[in-house]
Amino acid sequence: MIAALKTAFTNLFSPPLTHGYPAVPLPKPEHWRGLIEYNKDFCIFCDKCEKTCPPGAILFSWALDGSKTYHYNAHLCIYCGDCVRECPKTGQALWQSETKATPALKADMPNEKWDALELNVKESKEAYKAHKAAQKKAKETPSD
Repeated sequence: MIAALKTAFTNLFSPPLTHGYPAVPLPKPEHWRGLIEYNKDFCIFCDKCEKTCPPGAILFSWALDGSKTYHYNAHLCIYCGDCVRECPKTGQALWQSETKATPALKADMPNEKWDALELNVKESKEAYKAHKAAQKKAKETPSD
């Protein structure tokens, strides 16, 4: 007990050992991984990022004409960087930004909407496959 009181009094009159945060920003770690950023202009829609994403935070919905739409859920993302490493256009189509994920940045896609989007994406892929199969069948069958 006496040792604890001695430590308490010593710490009472010594300067704090904490950082000056938030007045002085903390330095980012060497391998900082921020939000996943996306640029549609450079994307070749290869779906590699969607296939490699462990939590399924990246999805592509398909239209019947074969065009795809990119969807990203920052709520699900674990910022592992697998999608960025897998992307053939790394640094142009996908990259990790200097911005850390915050609730304000994540507010645009709450999980309730994401669940509905996952169902729509699944349906869009199935509809596209059925459309392509119907086109292939129409080409194979001779017209009378």
